[in-house]
Amino acid sequence: MDYVRLGSTGLKVSRICLGMMSYGDKTRRAWALDESDAEPIVRRAVEGGVTFFDTADVYSTGVSEQITGRLLGKLFGNRDDHVLATKVHGVMGEGPNDRGLSRKHILAAIDNSLRRLGTDYVDLYQIHRFDPETPIEETMEALHDVVRAGKARYLGASSMYAWQFASMQHTARTHGWTRFVSMQNHYNLVYREEEREMIPYCLATGVGAIPWSPLARGLLAGNRGRGGQKRTVRANNDEFGDSLYTDDDFAVVEAVNDVAADKGVKPAQVALAWLLGKAGVTAPIVGATKLEHLEDALGALEVTLSDKDVERVESSYQPHPIRGHQ
Repeated sequence: MDYVRLGSTGLKVSRICLGMMSYGDKTRRAWALDESDAEPIVRRAVEGGVTFFDTADVYSTGVSEQITGRLLGKLFGNRDDHVLATKVHGVMGEGPNDRGLSRKHILAAIDNSLRRLGTDYVDLYQIHRFDPETPIEETMEALHDVVRAGKARYLGASSMYAWQFASMQHTARTHGWTRFVSMQNHYNLVYREEEREMIPYCLATGVGAIPWSPLARGLLAGNRGRGGQKRTVRANNDEFGDSLYTDDDFAVVEAVNDVAADKGVKPAQVALAWLLGKAGVTAPIVGATKLEHLEDALGALEVTLSDKDVERVESSYQPHPIRGHQ
């Protein structure tokens, strides 16, 4: 396992981040694993050198955070031996203030997340999306206060327009508040719109990219086929994923399959190796509901793509409408 700085910070993270969204409540997500089923996968990740783990309060409405906290507490003897990230923004109750990025919700959400995670602090506290209903100044000051209180070490953001992200960073800089050090964006071989503005902005300002859905919700690993064919439980229960990709993306999938066959590796490993080779990408956030998914991710670190390989998997890309900000 390689360890790299998160953006321009001094924080070192593993080049693979294990996404914990897959571990939670089956009544909310048919493909979710409970704690006992998740433990062998998380244990293997730790054995493989993974130290970076990402969850969110909204995943299974807090159950993922509970599982994450218990498993990491069991598998790491020292809290400082791993980097723990969670998020705020999503709907966490029926009240009008149980969502978004208001000061009220942020300060309540961090305390609730820490309680579920069983820790005094998170290493990376991220806003899950942009909130157009809350003034940027209110959000950034509240997040700064979370850091000043010692409840988070660093701040991160997730999918939004580059101008929104730049506005939030400018606001924090102007007031002397804590800025974001990472961008968790929607970025993979079949969705590369982030290369137009967000990735260049992150490179120019020292922000580390930690892409979500590096395998396009499993599309690049073969969980879907043309014409809406679904091959896994996850694919059959993923309306959000259905909204992100279309049959036009299968030309890229086929190119990935061809390169993988030529190299004698898995398509998922080619897709991850491509992402790991992109400038500005710190650590893709990989989900795993089977041990083989994790082994594929760890194995991707050993896959090297030639310039010709990269050209083959990139050449069939089709521009997309902006997706993943909702």
